[in-house]
Order: sequence, then C-alpha cells, then structure tokens
Amino acid sequence: MINPRNLIAAIEEQVCRVIIGKEPAIELALIALICRGHVLIEDVPGVGKTTLASALARSLSCSFRRIQFTPDLMPSDVTGFTLVNFRTGDMEYREGAVMSQIVLADEINRTSPRTQSALLEAMEENQVTVDGVTHPLPQPFMVLATQNPGDFVGTYPLPEAQLDRFFLRISMGYPTMEQEMDVLERYAGVQQPMDLVSPVCGAEDILSLQSQVKQIYCSPEVRSYVVSLANSTRQDPSLQLGLSTRAAIALVHAAQACALLSGRDYILPEDVQHMFLPVSAHRIVLNPEARMKGATTEQILTRLLQVTAVPVRI
Repeated sequence: MINPRNLIAAIEEQVCRVIIGKEPAIELALIALICRGHVLIEDVPGVGKTTLASALARSLSCSFRRIQFTPDLMPSDVTGFTLVNFRTGDMEYREGAVMSQIVLADEINRTSPRTQSALLEAMEENQVTVDGVTHPLPQPFMVLATQNPGDFVGTYPLPEAQLDRFFLRISMGYPTMEQEMDVLERYAGVQQPMDLVSPVCGAEDILSLQSQVKQIYCSPEVRSYVVSLANSTRQDPSLQLGLSTRAAIALVHAAQACALLSGRDYILPEDVQHMFLPVSAHRIVLNPEARMKGATTEQILTRLLQVTAVPVRI
C-alpha cells in the first residue's frame, strides 16, 4: 500500500518549487484532493492563486484544463453541448472544459451566476447532464477555483449553495519580504520555476489515497464533537447562516485526512480543530449587526472553538 505521508511530501516538494512560504495552503489543497473535495482559493490578485492550482496539477499525472471565467462565458462552454452529425443524423456530445481530472476555474466570481451554477452538478455528483444525457467525469476529479474579494470591480458573489460545495477555502496572503526576495530571484532567471515541476504520481495513486482516508476511524465522541461545533454556529446570534450537514460531513473527512497524514488510523479532537476554520469560514454568514461591528468569520469560529467542550476520551 502506498505511504500517504511520503506521497504528499513528494507532491509538496514539487509545488514548493513554484510557491514559496505557503506550505499550509499547499497542505490544505492536498487534503482536499485526497478527500475528493474542491478548493476555493480567495485573495487579492497577484499573490499566487492561479500558480498554486497550476503547480498542483502539474505535479500530478492527471488531465488538466483551465477555464477562464469571464462575463461572456456560457454554461455550455463548461459542461459541453450536443450537436447533430449531418453524416449520420445522430446527436453527438462535445465535451466541455469540465471534462478533466483537475479543473482550474480561474476568477470564478467574474462570470454570471448562471454560468457559475454550471459547475454545481459536476462538483456534487461527479457528472454533467446535457440535453437529458448524463456523462460521468474522469476520476479523480477536483475543482480548484480562484476568486478575487467580492468588493472588487466586476465580481459576482458566489451563492451560498455553491460556496457550500467547496470542501474548504484557502487564503494565500502576501509573502514576507524574505519570501518575496526569493520569488524575485527564482523568476529572474532564464528558466521559469513552473518548468521545474514534474509529475510524481498518477490517478491510481490519488484514488488509493482517497480510499485510505475512508478507513480512518471516527469515534462516537468525535462525531458528537463535530455535531456540537456545527450546532454552535446555528445558534450563535452573530451568525445569519450556520454550518450545514454537508459541512459537518466535510469536517469529519478533513479530520480523517489529517489523521492519515499524521500516521494514525483514528481521529483526534485536534484534527477536527485544525480543520474547523478552513472547512467552515466560507460557509457561514454574519448578520448585519456583526458586520457593522467589524467582526469576521474567523473571529466568530475561533470563539466557538474555544467555548465548545472537547471530548476527554475518543
């Protein structure tokens, strides 16, 4: 059986040839990958969102397509379409850009909600339906979506239903001065850093990891802890929208991946705590009063994490 920690370390090594000083973000993206989840990478332009997605795809021997979401992008560009073959008279399906194992949805919030929703079935059910015919997507399948902050010009906010389908959210952030100096040094040479990234595993390796994650044991006490955390977001007066059941399931899966990468076959409460913010922050909605006071989702979730009782036995 493949060693999860060795494989993840090998992928991280490849991605770190391009992305400097963002190891936590890389680790989160890999956790989403082995949990069959999708990632929303949100930050200001120019901090490496697209580069992270491209480097991750290049380190895997999987098919990869990039969709540049623009206001004129149509749903059929994403899902594909059917047309008549005039020689045979049959209807033929022409694949859309989503028919790939790794899909980069670049600047997803710059297109209309109608086109954004074209990804919903693919992300939830690993298939697309065009003119009543269902077409399965290749496996493993993962969407890496980038978006600029919602107050930027020309952006459409993602609806809550679509945000809930992203397994976790990653924020890149600006590099430190030392890290930025290193970036400038690497990109000042003749050879671009992306050219140094090479595949270290294939689709079968990823599917094997995804199978191993499901075998990690989650005790009733840990499940109760996850439910308590989810319920606390639904009852908190500062929140207009709390975590869904889908979010609670995602939190368990993310904790399973943390345990697997730590060499354990069971979940600890620390695994749940480690993944609580990345899995939850994009799924909750502050009420207007909390927004006026300057509260953030991270602050609310951190407080709830502190006041929720941790199981003493697992």
